Amino acid sequence: MAPYNILVVDDSVFMRKIISDLISDNPQYKVIGTAKNGQEAIEQVKLLRPDAVTMDVEMPIMNGLDALQRIMAEQPTPVIMLSSLTQEGASETIKALEWGAVDFIRKPSGSISLDLYKVKQLLHEKLHMAVRTKLRPVPQQPVSPRVTQLIIPKSNASLMKAPDTKLAVKHGSTYFDHLVAIGTSTGGPRALHQVISHIPAGFPAPILIVQHMPPNFTKSLAQRLNDISQIQVVEAAEGDVLQTATAYVAPGGWHMVIYKDMDKTYKIRLNKEEPRSGHRPSVDVMFESLLGMSELKRHIVLMTGMGSDGAKGMLSLKQSGVSTTIAECEETCVVYGMPRAAVEIQAAMHVLPLQDIATRLAQCVLN
Repeated sequence: MAPYNILVVDDSVFMRKIISDLISDNPQYKVIGTAKNGQEAIEQVKLLRPDAVTMDVEMPIMNGLDALQRIMAEQPTPVIMLSSLTQEGASETIKALEWGAVDFIRKPSGSISLDLYKVKQLLHEKLHMAVRTKLRPVPQQPVSPRVTQLIIPKSNASLMKAPDTKLAVKHGSTYFDHLVAIGTSTGGPRALHQVISHIPAGFPAPILIVQHMPPNFTKSLAQRLNDISQIQVVEAAEGDVLQTATAYVAPGGWHMVIYKDMDKTYKIRLNKEEPRSGHRPSVDVMFESLLGMSELKRHIVLMTGMGSDGAKGMLSLKQSGVSTTIAECEETCVVYGMPRAAVEIQAAMHVLPLQDIATRLAQCVLN
C-alpha cells in the first residue's frame, strides 16, 4: 500500500526538519511538503491534498488557528496541532480541537535531553488515527450556548431558565438525586463543547468528566468549557464536594473516583494508581466508583474516542440498574472507538447523535 502523504507546517526550519524526520521514520508515512506559515499551509493543502497535516500554532503572517479554520472550511483535512507546554499553548490547543483539529502532540523542544523516541511513537499513533478520521462539518466560530434547544417539561421550566448575562452567578447545591458521568477521548473537547454548552443554568445534578488529556491541558479545557457554559466547570481537586449545576473535569495524570463521606456528601478523590488500558485518568475507573451508589439516578455517557475505555464500566453500571447509558453514534464521532465498544457489548441503552445528548440528559434528569 502506498504511504500516507503528510504536510508539515512550522515557522522553524529546525523544527520542520525534526518533525519531518520523525514522520519519515515510519514507512507508512511520507512528508510530501512543508510550509512555514498558515497562509502557505492553506495553499499547500489545496495543491498537494495531503492525507494529514501537522500544524504549529504560533507562526508569522498567519497563525495555526486561523489556518486551521480556513482549511476546515475550504479543504477539510485531518490536522494534528503541535502544542507548546505553556498555559497559553494549552488554551490555544483546546480552541483548535473545538475548531476541527483531530488531535495534538506536545511540541518537541529540540533539546538533546528530549526523549525523541517517545515523541516519535506518539506522533505515529496520532497520524494512524488522523488519516482514518471521518471529518465532520465544523462551524467557523464556537457555538454559543442555546438553552432553547432543550425539551423541558413544563413542571420544571422555571428551573431551566437561562440567565440573561454571563455575569450571572453559577452555583449549585450539595443535595441531589441525579448524577451525570461522561467519558471521552479523541475528539472529546469538541464533543464536550457541544454537550456542556447546552446544559442550562440550574441543572439539578453534578456532571463528572473524564477526558484523556495530559496535565495542564485539562485545566485549560475546564476553563474553556466554563467560559461557554451556563453551569460552573472546574478542574477537579482532591476533596471537592459535588454540587449541582457544576461539571468536574478529571485532571490529567490522575484517576478520579467518587465516594460518599461520613457527612453524607459526595466527594472527589484523586489517585495515582496504575493507568487502566494505558489511561490515567481512566473512564472505567470513574464509572466503577459509581457502582455502589444505587440511591442516585446515574446517567452514563460515552462519546468519541479511540480504544474501549469506559465500555466495561458502562456495562457494569447498566447491569447494576443505572437509569441511563448513552453512547454517541458513529455518524457524529470523530473516532468511533469507545462508543463502538460499548454498543458491541450491549452496554448502551441509547445510541444518539452528539447534538441530541444534552437534550436527552435534560429529559432524564428532570422527569
